[in-house]
Amino acid sequence: MQNTIKPQSSLLPMVIIGGLFFIFGFITWLNGALVPFLQIVCDLNEMQAILIASTFYFAYVVMALPMASLLDKTGYKKAMALGLGMISLGCLLFIPAAQLQSFAMFLFAQFVLGTGLTLLQTASNPYIVKIGPEETAAVRISIMGILNKMAGVFAPMIFTVLVLGDFADVNAKSVDLLSTAEREVKVSALADGLIFPYLWMAIALAVLALGMLKSKLPELSAYQLEENHTVNSTSSKSIKDYPHLLLGAATLFVYVGVEVIAGDTIGLFGSNLGVINATSLTSFTMAFMVLGYVLGLILIPRIMTERNALLGSAILGMILSIAIVYSSTSNTFISEILWGWLGFAKVPNTIAFIALLGFANAIVWPAVWPLALKGLGDLTAKGSAILIMGIAGGAILPLVYGALSGWLGGQSAYWMMLPCYLFIFYYALIGCKIRSK
Repeated sequence: MQNTIKPQSSLLPMVIIGGLFFIFGFITWLNGALVPFLQIVCDLNEMQAILIASTFYFAYVVMALPMASLLDKTGYKKAMALGLGMISLGCLLFIPAAQLQSFAMFLFAQFVLGTGLTLLQTASNPYIVKIGPEETAAVRISIMGILNKMAGVFAPMIFTVLVLGDFADVNAKSVDLLSTAEREVKVSALADGLIFPYLWMAIALAVLALGMLKSKLPELSAYQLEENHTVNSTSSKSIKDYPHLLLGAATLFVYVGVEVIAGDTIGLFGSNLGVINATSLTSFTMAFMVLGYVLGLILIPRIMTERNALLGSAILGMILSIAIVYSSTSNTFISEILWGWLGFAKVPNTIAFIALLGFANAIVWPAVWPLALKGLGDLTAKGSAILIMGIAGGAILPLVYGALSGWLGGQSAYWMMLPCYLFIFYYALIGCKIRSK
């Protein structure tokens, strides 16, 4: 049996899966706009607002195994269609949540969205590896990654235009200045703005789900997907005998946490500072992440190793974490230098430094994986499953930020990023080389 789909049939699957990866990024990074938006609509404190993003990532942790079992029963093509259908259902749930301005219902809708994405990603990530020759798999993965992050650039901007409309300049600070009656009218109008965009998103995703079922996307057999990752049951070692793998999983835990904090709290913090168009601020973080991703694609491994790239990312992350805490919340000098001359909106320095975290974070995920899986041999499949658990950091660490924000204030809460980048630095310097317990 052949290991891949025939070369002449790989273009259509590439286009279809590329579209799915764009959808991943779009839905995921909408959270950056939703957090400050729902803080206003549902009158939330920082901890509750962050829970909007955390609930999304909790779905990955809770539903990963059930969705994997469903994938085994349905096959990859049907699983992708089901995933799109679940995301469509999640979008529909936003409509009654908006009408009732119900925080609990918004959380439930977020969990359904996360569940749909869990199934969609579980099916499509291994698929992209097998739709062409093995020697070009890395190129296909890189293209998918860039599509994913590019969606993150556009999602908050589209949200701001379609959902906020004439209320694009509304933020938590300005709403707090309104009288009770004015606030109720404003919040009701904002909530109503969600209804039609999410209805159209639900319809579009449902059509895509039907299109997936009718498409000529080839089905992959379990043999094709697993033959190169077979676990040798006679191996004398277990996962716990590879501390560099376990430390790698811990590194991904803190990395996903800081990535989500950088992407999803920038709008919340900006809204509290009174920054105009705060719901679109995530676009800055994601733009720098795309820049870092493309730069890494060019430099690694031609000019630098994964380990050196990880060291550089950790050092930059530590510097930026300190800069965020001590920089001005009113002066816009940094953004004027970096992008103001291009005509883009200028933001306070502390917001600019949060956006720059996207550049520091870009290389971490692709750098940790090869370092953590090195030397595992026939335990590589199990090692990959351990590393995937690191996504849980996106559910837990933002909640820590939310708690610290309520205690220390939004700006001082970013101190929590420093030990996270210190751990990434430790792994790049020492942890990845530990080969014995």
